[in-house]
Amino acid sequence: MPYINVRGVDHYYEWIEKPLSGYSKPVMVFIHGWAGSARYWRTTANALSEKFHCLLYDLRGFGRSQSKVKNVPNDSLTDLSYELEEYARDLGSLLEELKIQQVYLMAHSMGASIGTLFLNIYPQKVNKAILACSGIFEYDEKAFSAFHKFGGYVVKFRPKWLAKIPLVDRIFMARFLARSIAAKERQAFLADFLEADYSAALGTIFTSVSKKQAEIMPSEFSRLTVPTLIVSGEYDKIIPAELGQQAAALNKVVKFKAIENTGHFPMLEDAASYLLCVKEFLE
Repeated sequence: MPYINVRGVDHYYEWIEKPLSGYSKPVMVFIHGWAGSARYWRTTANALSEKFHCLLYDLRGFGRSQSKVKNVPNDSLTDLSYELEEYARDLGSLLEELKIQQVYLMAHSMGASIGTLFLNIYPQKVNKAILACSGIFEYDEKAFSAFHKFGGYVVKFRPKWLAKIPLVDRIFMARFLARSIAAKERQAFLADFLEADYSAALGTIFTSVSKKQAEIMPSEFSRLTVPTLIVSGEYDKIIPAELGQQAAALNKVVKFKAIENTGHFPMLEDAASYLLCVKEFLE
């Protein structure tokens, strides 16, 4: 499996339509969401590979990517945090290591928040962006505290034997979906969740659902200069579609589209409709 050292951490990455000598097509980079991995983007990436070199990678501490800095003499690199801005800078360094000057960006859920920050830190690096299941939300101290407490229990209690229980993958994914998806996709999500690094999984719960994020994301969306499409699932219970609409309303360069009868994974629940709106936006 291909790995690359990014800011002192080994990151897993893979190409769909790998460039053999130089980049003969535009590059599209994909960012996954919390406790996931690049695996669930493969279907979408394959569908776009005729026109793009598609680059998939696992975020630091998730999927097959390491979580700890290794063998780096510069002590400053050992201070990497789980702030989403740091994950955006991870991507900037990944592109630099691969000598990629410009990309199209497709990101999902927590990855879409990372993507939004990336667009404002490195606007010159992105042609267009698609943010799936993203939006802005208001800070609610009681709700956030309850979420962090519950999230802590969920991250702490992840025995590997859980994956062996019949139908547990269906139960695990039920809250995320409005339509069924393939069993192998559900099982991959569960496996990624069980394998996610404890510190990374817990740390990003606190940084992605926080007072800070609630306060800065409206400004981040309003500052965007890169043409951006927000795609929401009509029945998304995790990041409701209206939160995406509110984000899009802050900036004329941001468009919004809701995919009917889908939840938090519209790219898998209704791949045809998702790809149609993405291709219309890109063209």
